[in-house]
Amino acid sequence: MSVTHRDNDNMTTPEPGLRRQVMSYTPEMMLVRHTMEPGWVGAAHSHPHQQMVFVISGHIVLTTPDGDHTLKAGDSIIVAGDAMHQARAFEASEVLDVFTPYREDYA
Repeated sequence: MSVTHRDNDNMTTPEPGLRRQVMSYTPEMMLVRHTMEPGWVGAAHSHPHQQMVFVISGHIVLTTPDGDHTLKAGDSIIVAGDAMHQARAFEASEVLDVFTPYREDYA
């Protein structure tokens, strides 16, 4: 068993305004930390993985097929696998995402 420590210095930047740190994972699930700059708008996308989003800090809106969902610190939501979704940050934000199964493209 190993511990993955928070590491701001080694986060990746998959797109402007978004930083990512892959935390702990197994083939069944993965924990990923994301930080977003104010005004960041992510690309609309889908993936086969179920995704649980927990907002640590900030204010984001997640758009899913059933509408816009405003999320602030302490809020969470589940995005079904294959559902088209898009996030945007209204202030500096940090979220934890849990994916199941794990994302091979992030590992």
